[in-house]
Amino acid sequence: MSMLTPPGMGGQYRITGDKYPRMRRPRGRRRLVFLVVVSVTALGLIGWGTLQLIDVFTGGGDKATAAGTKAHCAPGPSAKASTAAVSTAAGALPQPGKITVNVLNATPRSGLAKDTADELKKRGFRIGDVGNAPKAYDKKVAGPGLLLGSTAAVKAALPVLGTQLSGAQLKADGRTQADRVDLIIGTGFTSLTKKEDADKALALLAEPRPDSSTEPKNC
Repeated sequence: MSMLTPPGMGGQYRITGDKYPRMRRPRGRRRLVFLVVVSVTALGLIGWGTLQLIDVFTGGGDKATAAGTKAHCAPGPSAKASTAAVSTAAGALPQPGKITVNVLNATPRSGLAKDTADELKKRGFRIGDVGNAPKAYDKKVAGPGLLLGSTAAVKAALPVLGTQLSGAQLKADGRTQADRVDLIIGTGFTSLTKKEDADKALALLAEPRPDSSTEPKNC
């Protein structure tokens, strides 16, 4: 037996030439792994396709799209509702001739109460008491003025009077009369708002425009 003959061959096979047989790993394991991967992928695709078919036949996709569109295009309060609210607010505002103003001077300067009262009278306001402010406010109002009235007047008469004095503060006190208010002149007072500017502010207050942010949007 030749030295090149593998043991156990019994001399029946001889290796000739300069190439030798190579021992390869069995292919069964690779094939098994490949089949498992293919099976899992196929099951995933089948499941996804089934869900898509269910959505198509049940209309789930359309409902989701419609719900998203509705949420995105949901309008705010309607223009009609906004207009109604504006009309109600405007209707609650009294005309200057319905408001009686007590003009009180809380500054060391004399004559301010009378001059201011005369100008307010020219602008259509009723004039009540004219004189010095009480001790609770005398020389204690730092701004141009303080407008005092009942709780109801804070939303009605005082805003109307406030158009005549820019920067004036509004404050409610314990009185019950809504159409009689006080204008207390402060140390920062120089003059009433110019009549043309006051008229514009009064007109805007009486007929405010609806907020554009509340108008419905086109989708």
